[in-house]
Parts: sequence; C-alpha cells; structure tokens
Amino acid sequence: MTIIKKIFDFYLDASIHVALAIFSLVHVTALTLNINVPLELYFFIFFGSISCYNFVKFGVEAEKYILVANTYQKNIQFFSFGCLLVAGYQLFFLPERIFIGLLVLAVITGLYALPVLPKNKNFRSFSGLKILIVAVVWAGTTVVLPVISKLEIVSWNVKVETVQRFLFVLVLLVPFEIRDLKYDSVTLKTLPQRVGVKGTKMIGYSWAILFYAATFLKTDLDVTHIIVKTVLFLVLMLMIFKTKINQHKYFSSFWVEAIPLLWWLLFVISKRYFILL
Repeated sequence: MTIIKKIFDFYLDASIHVALAIFSLVHVTALTLNINVPLELYFFIFFGSISCYNFVKFGVEAEKYILVANTYQKNIQFFSFGCLLVAGYQLFFLPERIFIGLLVLAVITGLYALPVLPKNKNFRSFSGLKILIVAVVWAGTTVVLPVISKLEIVSWNVKVETVQRFLFVLVLLVPFEIRDLKYDSVTLKTLPQRVGVKGTKMIGYSWAILFYAATFLKTDLDVTHIIVKTVLFLVLMLMIFKTKINQHKYFSSFWVEAIPLLWWLLFVISKRYFILL
C-alpha cells in the first residue's frame, strides 16, 4: 500500500494528473468543434504541460531548480527534462502557423513564473492576475492551439468555446485559491484575501453559471452538448459548495483536477450513446 501511495503521490507531484486534464480538454475541443487535431500536438501539449507545470512549481528560483539536493525533487526534475525533450521533438512535426500561438503562450508562462520585473517580482505576484493568467494559458492551450492547427477561420463557436474554457478554468481555480489562503502572502491580494471564502464561492458560482449559459450561444447546439454541460455545471456547483480552507489532501490536487477528465468521459459516452440510438 505504501508503494502504491508513493506512485500516486509522484503521479500528482510530477504534474502527470494535470497534464492528463489538459490533454483531455484538447480532445474535448476536437470533439466539440469536429476537428482532427494532429497527434503530435496532443503529445506536445501533454509532455510540455508536465515540464512547464513542474518548472512553475519547483523552478521559480532557477538556481534551486538546477541544484536540487532532495532526491524526490531530483526524480521529478529528471522526469520533467525527459518530458521536455519529448515535447521538443514533437515541434518538428507541428504546422508552422501554430508557432506564433506557442510563442505567445510561452511568453505569458514565463512572465507568470520568472522574476522579470523589478524587485524580483513576476506577474504572478500582481493582485488578481494569477488566476487570470492561468485561465488564459489553459484556454489558449486547449482551444486556440488545436483550432489554429487545423482551421483557417476562427468561427463564432470557436470564440464561445474559448470563453467557456476560460470560465471553466476560473471555476476550477476557486478551491485552490481557498486552500492556499493559509499560505499565500497578504501582498498577493488573492480573491479570498479580498472578499473572503464566502465571497470567493459566490464569484465561483457566478462563473459557473456564465460557463453554462454560454453553451446556449452556440450555433451547433445539440442534445449531447446540453446533457454534458448540464452534468458538468452541477458538478462544478457541488465542487464549490464542498470547498473549504482545510481540505482533504487530494481534494484539489486530484478530484478537482479530475473534472476535465470527467468532461471528456461524459462527452465520449454521450456521443457514443446517442449515435447508437
């Protein structure tokens, strides 16, 4: 049991779980917009997400990321470098027009993590910017990149999907913001620090409602989309309701980050079920 727990903790700590969540959202985009996303882009996003997330988590201070004394972190470091090599290899097979989008996302991620501003600050330290940047990067990675890899024109449905994905990620970040209230510096002025836990939950409910309402703005709406988004909306509302400061160890890091996987699973099952009918 101890070995299983160690493997599971490594799975979470090495950002494999969050990378699977991002991977699943890319496939949700492909299914929703009926596009064939290149396999190389799937691999690039999955392995790139692992290395990127681990750098953001452990490598904000570069010297501490390069000179790691802790064996556990060193294993994550080697794993991350290996994933980075795999992601880099996939770049050779991606269409050229996708590189501008990748460059923009890379710059945003760098500004978020690295101390490029005076007094060793990054954009993550700016009041209110943290969750917005994360939501923009997720929306760009899981919607914009797959779309520009295949489509010449950004349609209305693509715009709606991008906004929905942005709102979806904002909702997912609510439990993390509330959990980190005990640890975040007061200078960050995070959402819970500004409006309290109850206020943050109310804002989260509002984002979830907007996310669900945006579904009905699409021009290709069908019963599958409505059913999946309804179930997902209820899950998001329940998630916010259950969120508290003193969370179970795996509440946010596993269960909340598993919601994108649930979205993908619901979509696949619904599509298959209604096709059979």
